[in-house]
Amino acid sequence: MAEILRLHTFKNTVPRKARKRVGRGHGNNWGRTSGRGEKGQKARSGAVRRLHFEGGQIPLFRRLPKKGFNNPNHKAYVLVNVQYLEENFEAGAVVDASSLKRKVGDKLGAGIKILGVGELTKSLTVKATKFSTTAKSKIESAGGTCELTT
Repeated sequence: MAEILRLHTFKNTVPRKARKRVGRGHGNNWGRTSGRGEKGQKARSGAVRRLHFEGGQIPLFRRLPKKGFNNPNHKAYVLVNVQYLEENFEAGAVVDASSLKRKVGDKLGAGIKILGVGELTKSLTVKATKFSTTAKSKIESAGGTCELTT
């Protein structure tokens, strides 16, 4: 006959280790000082030491010199060279953020800046946030157009 499921018949099937009961007499090796040693800061209740505390010695993050700062107004552009446009786009193509997804990925940042490294022989319509002077002249001399986007 099958056992009826009742609250008092439930049994836990996951084996769990019993917690260590410290400070319950010297018979179990965890009595008296409860594994904390004799005296000192770490033996006291509520003892918390700061992360990377070095015992009162000047900590490493204070020994090293401060250098530089992060400008909160800095705009990081994704840089794309004219050479990349030559290698990856057909003549007459429209180059914008969506068509540069393979190069740019999801890290668009402040936008796309086209730089003038390399040669361009195709006529392209390039839409970007910024253009370097040489990139703009190379695109326009190849018969393409440069359009600024925001």
